[in-house]
Amino acid sequence: MRKKLIISISIIIFVVLISGLLAPRSNPPVENKVVWDSVATRDQFMKSCADCHSHETKWPWYSYVGPTAFLVTNDVREAREHFNISTPNMRHARDAAEEVRDGYMPPSDYLFMHDEARLQGEIRNSFASGLEKTFGGKNDRRNDEDEME
Repeated sequence: MRKKLIISISIIIFVVLISGLLAPRSNPPVENKVVWDSVATRDQFMKSCADCHSHETKWPWYSYVGPTAFLVTNDVREAREHFNISTPNMRHARDAAEEVRDGYMPPSDYLFMHDEARLQGEIRNSFASGLEKTFGGKNDRRNDEDEME
């Protein structure tokens, strides 16, 4: 009985570990260079947003272990589809400042493992202003290709 339990647990652990290796992680080439309003905005974006909204994702250890591997890779895929600074058509870039200002970004599940990405008070406000200067705002017409999506 004890031997069967050890074998069963070993198989479960093996399947969980292997399944994480099957999750589709990628960092395609960067095809776009953002002209940031300031170094501070760029640095904060890289700290708080780039793992999901660019092709410069730093894949943490838990993105290689199932089932979290599938959760992480799915979150990154969806985030890149919505807004990705590494592609010429950044899609919904004008939404970035509002999402930060309203506290939707970075999301709480990301902050659970990335406390350094947390935005509060004046840091949140100045970062949102920097994003607005860099990408425009919802009422800014300079990124009209976003509306075509």
